Amino acid sequence: MAKTKLLVYIAFLLLHLTFGEDQTANDVTVETVPYSSPSYNKVGVYLAEHFDDLSLLGKKWIKSNSKKPDVDEELAQYDGKWSIEELERFPLKGDRGLVLSSESRHAAVSSKLDKPFKFDNGKSLVIQYEVAFQKPHTCGGAYLKLLTEGSGTKDLTQFNDKTPYSIMFGPDKCGPTSKVHFIIRHKNPKNNTISEKHCLKLKTEEKIFNDHEPHLFTLVIKPDNSYSFLLDRELQYEGDLLSDDDFSPTIIPPKEIIDKNDVKPEDWDERAKIPDESAIKPDDWDESEPENIPDDSSSMPDDWLENEPTHISDTAAVKPTDWDNDMDGEWEPPLINNPKCEDRSGCGPWSRPLMKNPKFKGKWKQPLIDNPNYRGKWTPRLIQNPDYFYDQNPLRSSPIGAVGFELWSISDKIYFDNILIADDESFIDNWVDSTWSLKKKNLSHESESVFGAIIRYTNENPWLWAVYVVVIAVTVVLVVITCCTSSKEKSSDESRKKTDESVPDVEGEVSDEEQELNIKEDEEIEDKIADEEEENVDVEVDQTSEDQVPSSPRKRRTRKD
Repeated sequence: MAKTKLLVYIAFLLLHLTFGEDQTANDVTVETVPYSSPSYNKVGVYLAEHFDDLSLLGKKWIKSNSKKPDVDEELAQYDGKWSIEELERFPLKGDRGLVLSSESRHAAVSSKLDKPFKFDNGKSLVIQYEVAFQKPHTCGGAYLKLLTEGSGTKDLTQFNDKTPYSIMFGPDKCGPTSKVHFIIRHKNPKNNTISEKHCLKLKTEEKIFNDHEPHLFTLVIKPDNSYSFLLDRELQYEGDLLSDDDFSPTIIPPKEIIDKNDVKPEDWDERAKIPDESAIKPDDWDESEPENIPDDSSSMPDDWLENEPTHISDTAAVKPTDWDNDMDGEWEPPLINNPKCEDRSGCGPWSRPLMKNPKFKGKWKQPLIDNPNYRGKWTPRLIQNPDYFYDQNPLRSSPIGAVGFELWSISDKIYFDNILIADDESFIDNWVDSTWSLKKKNLSHESESVFGAIIRYTNENPWLWAVYVVVIAVTVVLVVITCCTSSKEKSSDESRKKTDESVPDVEGEVSDEEQELNIKEDEEIEDKIADEEEENVDVEVDQTSEDQVPSSPRKRRTRKD
């Protein structure tokens, strides 16, 4: 027992020396990732918003008090609520974000860029922001609008769904349908009409709407019109703005279109094969032969009950009480399968099964031959598209002056943070490392088990592995010593018990002879006391003597333990 206590004491001592008095329990179980508001070089950055300043809402970020046109008064008002808060789950100390804090209401908020972004500068456009659905999301969008510089960005309090935008980007979900929007409002250089071009290629996983974690959405558009979509820093898709397959409708119209006035000629023959008119039916062709005939080689099975019907009336059936013979006719019990036929090959009249008639030829038809007049399937001709144009820079006429969220969502508590608008891709990594990556690291630390925290702490301090080896080695040595010592003592005790030789009494111990003598003396004293008590009872009953003989005190020999 003493050695076990020593073992436990040494283990605790080594652990204490490992982590030291200046380390708290949180160093091993939960480690709070330090955070400070990110700083950046404004060169090449048009907006880098971290929302750590509570005064931003109402000062830099303007809430809309507009109304949706052509909508009922009760639904038209942009009365959704916005706030700046920390994440509800595992927040970084001092880190905040923009939160849509109302549900089932139209809400809009926007902010001007530090300077307008123009697409004629030969640089890339980087759009990036975080989204965390802090409640299970069933229906609503979380996309960002990049507002076109102009009249729509002069008064952001009037920001609504009709405010012109250049690009819309971000996740959206309603019911089982989820997507990532990438929409371009393109201006036709020939007639100046504006139309929306929807990208068909961006998709996302359902889990981002339900795991309550912050996810990073990134869109990069390069000067050569190539674009890439990243989710949580992982590439999801690369495409081309001018591709015929990526957008619907396409940004660049087709060079040729179908001539709607073209009509198929009456003599156009689309038949590839025609009957051979010169063919004649052979004289020996017999069309009267049936396709199937009875098989004469077959015979009726021996167990076939030819005189038994396949179905009989159900004798257990009872005529319904509401049966009207005049309306329903004469009632008859329903038919059931004849039980006598259950274990038989069949019942009722037997007939030979049918087989293919070898003489059958069917109705004679003229064989098909290639049509000499075949001209293929007719399609209307193509003509030059009068509306064709080639726009090398489809976003050139849509400079960006502001960004904003114009949303409607059933669920609230949608969290937005770290909005980045820049023209340099290299800026992404530095910005992410000081923002979103810290959140993911803090999330992994907060949600990990105690064992996982110890492993992480050890990996961060590799010298601890040497300490663990020493602890294990000491433990093994003490266990071996304890087991060997206990084994030797047990062997010695067993050897004493098995011998027949007398063992001298040890001071403080009682021999077997003395124990037997003490037991006999105790029994004699107890018998004597019992006899005296019986005599006393007789004296009290008979009342022959007023004096009672007192019972002598019980005397017992002192026993040695």
